[in-house]
Amino acid sequence: MSQARTYRQANLIQRGLRSVAGLAPVSWVFARTLHHIDRPVFRITRGRRTLTSMLTGLPVVMLTTTGARTGFRRTLPLLGLPDDGRIVVIASNYGQVDNPSWYYNLRAHPRAEISVAGGAVRDVRAREAEGAERERLWRLGLSIYPAWAGYAKRATDRRIPVMVLESVASPEPGAD
Repeated sequence: MSQARTYRQANLIQRGLRSVAGLAPVSWVFARTLHHIDRPVFRITRGRRTLTSMLTGLPVVMLTTTGARTGFRRTLPLLGLPDDGRIVVIASNYGQVDNPSWYYNLRAHPRAEISVAGGAVRDVRAREAEGAERERLWRLGLSIYPAWAGYAKRATDRRIPVMVLESVASPEPGAD
């Protein structure tokens, strides 16, 4: 995945869309609709794009996790920030009260898969960033998608988790 364009590097339309996404009514709509639209667009473009990535210029990855309670595999589009060969995903859940399900899935089963811009599916291991690393990655995220600041204000009873997805050589038999 190439370096993500910062907010300042995005064009006027992309900046506008990235800004309004932080507004409560807009994020409420996005939380309930975008993943339903992004999945088929991702399939139609053979894994190269989603509607979100086309309109906003944001880097979107498809993350496949194993359900914490169900054990079922689920794939969903997320903003994925490239960072030194790793992908960073932020569990903002559009500023809702609870963390997103995929966060709990990664906590229970850190092994997952990602697909980036039509590339091959990669096996990854997730871990939560803490301390100075989390703060650096959070600032990186805000430089690309400032709406996360609005989400953090609305998610007052939780600290938004920042997850790092690091490539693993190959899946281990029976690994979580």
